Amino acid sequence: MAISLKKGQGVSLKKNENDLSRVTIGLGWDIREKKMTGLFSKKMDAEEYDLDVIAFLCGENGKVKNLGIYENGKPTLVGGDVVFFNYMRHDSGQIWLTGDNKTGSGDGDDEQIIVNLNDLPEQYVKVIFVVQIYNGIKNKQNFGQVQNAFIRAEDGKGREMVRFDLSGGAQYENCCSMLFAELIREIGGWKFNAIGTPSQSDSFAEFLKQYV
Repeated sequence: MAISLKKGQGVSLKKNENDLSRVTIGLGWDIREKKMTGLFSKKMDAEEYDLDVIAFLCGENGKVKNLGIYENGKPTLVGGDVVFFNYMRHDSGQIWLTGDNKTGSGDGDDEQIIVNLNDLPEQYVKVIFVVQIYNGIKNKQNFGQVQNAFIRAEDGKGREMVRFDLSGGAQYENCCSMLFAELIREIGGWKFNAIGTPSQSDSFAEFLKQYV
C-alpha cells in the first residue's frame, strides 16, 4: 500500500524493498468545470489547464551544474540537467518525460517522468520536481482553481510507493507554479520528500534560480 504524505513529510524508498530500476513519477490533476452564468444557461465546457512537470538534476552542492547549450550568451537548458517540455530526455538516458498533456483530461497520470534511480549517475544526488501552469498569469489560472492535483512514485513492478495529494484552496490563489517534491539520494536508496512550496510565477525558471 502506498504511503500518503502531507506537506513537509518524507519517506525512504529502499532498494531492498522497492524496485528502483525504473521509477515512474506521475503527475495528475482534474479539470475545473466552469460555472453556469444564468438560470437557464447550459453547462459550459470544462476549462483546460496545461500543467507541466519539470525535473532539476542537482549535484552534491545542491545545484544544477549544466544549463545546456548557450545561445547569444544565455542558457537554453537544452542538453543540460533540466528535463522539461523542450528537452524531454536527459543525455544520461536515465530520466525522461513521456509527453506533454495540455488539458488534464482522463483518469490517472496526466504527465509522467521516468527515472532509472539505480542507474542515475552518482554525480546527481537530488532530483527536484516543479510543476507550472503554462501561461497561468495570462489565462488567469492558478493552483487555487486546480482540483485534485497529485504527485506519486511507482516502482519498476508497478507498485505505488508514495503519493502526495494537493487540493486547490485559498492558500494557493495567485500561485501558478509549485516546487512539488524532491528525491534525495541516501544509503541504500532514495528519500521522497513532499514539499508543496508555491510561487506566483508561471515559469519554472523562478525556482531554477534557487538551484544555480
